[in-house]
Amino acid sequence: MSKLVIVTGASRGLGLAICRQLLQANYSVLALARTLSDDLAQLQYNADLHFMSVDLSELDAIPVLCSAMVKQYGRPYALINNAAVGYDGVLATMHNSEISSLLNLNIQAPILLSKYLQRPMLLNQSGRIINISSIIARTGFNGLSVYAASKAALEGFTQSLAREVGKAGITVNCVAPGYMQTEMTSSLQGDKLESIKRRSPLGRLATPDDAAAAVLYLLSEQASAVTGTVLTVDAGSTA
Repeated sequence: MSKLVIVTGASRGLGLAICRQLLQANYSVLALARTLSDDLAQLQYNADLHFMSVDLSELDAIPVLCSAMVKQYGRPYALINNAAVGYDGVLATMHNSEISSLLNLNIQAPILLSKYLQRPMLLNQSGRIINISSIIARTGFNGLSVYAASKAALEGFTQSLAREVGKAGITVNCVAPGYMQTEMTSSLQGDKLESIKRRSPLGRLATPDDAAAAVLYLLSEQASAVTGTVLTVDAGSTA
């Protein structure tokens, strides 16, 4: 029986690439997103892909959601906390509601999902939790201070949770992509995009497929001794 992997923010960008590669590797995938995108719908020919429409910013609904997922699809092998929002703007002019919604989705939702979905993993005495961070957690970026704070918090959470659940055979890691050409980075065009490419030793941006491949590695048996770490996929831009 194929292992079940739950992926948040699965409708586009990195989440979509992760779902596609998981299916190719014969995992069973439960894709979570607000809406079923056309690209994700095209993967539904595969019987191993299941979709649930959820709004993870509704934090109070997460315990019931997790219970429903386990009841309907069984105990998950892995959770990929990929859903995130990034508001581009200087802190002084950011609305307080934007700060709250960003921290709710980028930090509180992954923590709560990990809390409730690690319980069936503890029963199985095995599992994987992978949190999608960003190189911005360590490099910073003008106009993304709150986003950077959320990703830095996610990395700290990952390291401590890895220590909590390691004895139960559960690994907890981060994948930190660099700048990728996705909807979230659509504002990075022209000179700004070219300067980022020039900073990379490889002369290019990492792709969602590059980062998804790192996720697949951390799910594999070959990564059973890897936990509490951050795997950076940025075409060398932070080297």
